[in-house]
Formats: sequence, structure tokens, C-alpha cells
Amino acid sequence: MKIETMNDAFVHELKDLLSAERQLIKALPKMAKASHNEKLVAGFKEHLAETQEHAARLEKILTSLDETFSRVEKCKAMEGLIAEGSELMEAEAPPEIMDAMLIGAAQRVEHYEIAAYGTARTFARQLGETDAEKLLQMTLDEEGATDKKLTELAETVVNLEAAEVA
Repeated sequence: MKIETMNDAFVHELKDLLSAERQLIKALPKMAKASHNEKLVAGFKEHLAETQEHAARLEKILTSLDETFSRVEKCKAMEGLIAEGSELMEAEAPPEIMDAMLIGAAQRVEHYEIAAYGTARTFARQLGETDAEKLLQMTLDEEGATDKKLTELAETVVNLEAAEVA
């Protein structure tokens, strides 16, 4: 891989994010299936729809830059986060504990995405790619909102139920 310009770096970030989103689209249904709390299941399903939109936005940006994206290099960070989540889902744990742990795994994913989208948005701004910047900011806002929803669910329901497990 050769990255010589800021535009090259921007395209690299976009393709890395697209790979991350594609991997997450495959992982979210599994996380929903492993969840027991109805609100958590619904949250994972809702985020799946958002994630599909995030991938579509990235494809739109890449198309506007005349970049191909049918095959992109696998995002190793997301691969690792998903692998950790998959191991977690195989653990023998009470349902309440599993849900608390799934929220933790989901928030690690969200925090990675927030960092990556923030970088891509900043690159877009620097390059004068205002349409891309707006789309990336929309996704960044949605990722932040998802993180807040997960925190609220953890603090008001899931972690309380997990703490009651003897």
C-alpha cells in the first residue's frame, strides 16, 4: 500500500471504515441473537439498520471520489473487536452477565468507530470535501448517540440486573 498524499490517506480511511462497517453488518445479528434483554436486542437490530446506512454513505463518498470499493482490505481493528465479541458470546454466563458484557463489547466497537469517523471527517474538511464531511459528521453523530444509548441501558437496567446475579 502506498499513501503519498492527504487524499490517499483520506481514501484509505474511507475504505478501512467501509470494511469495518461490512464486518459489523455480519456481526450485529449474532450479537442480537446472543442478547437476552429486549431493549438490547432491539438496540442491536436498530443499529444494524444504521450500520447499513453508514456503509451506503461511505460508498457514496467513494463513488464521488471515483474510487472503487467492491473489494477493500480488511479492517484489522474491527476484525479483532469482532473476534473478541465472538469469544465472549461463546462464554458460559448467566443471561444478565452476558448482556452486560455484550454492551461492553459493543461500546468498544462504537469507540473505535467514533475515532475513525472523526479522523475521516477531519481529513474531508482539510481537503475541502464538504459533502463528504457532512455525511461523515452525520455518521459520527449517530455513532455517538448509539454509545450514549448503550451507556444509558447499561446504567439503568442491564448492569443493575447483572449485579443481582449471585
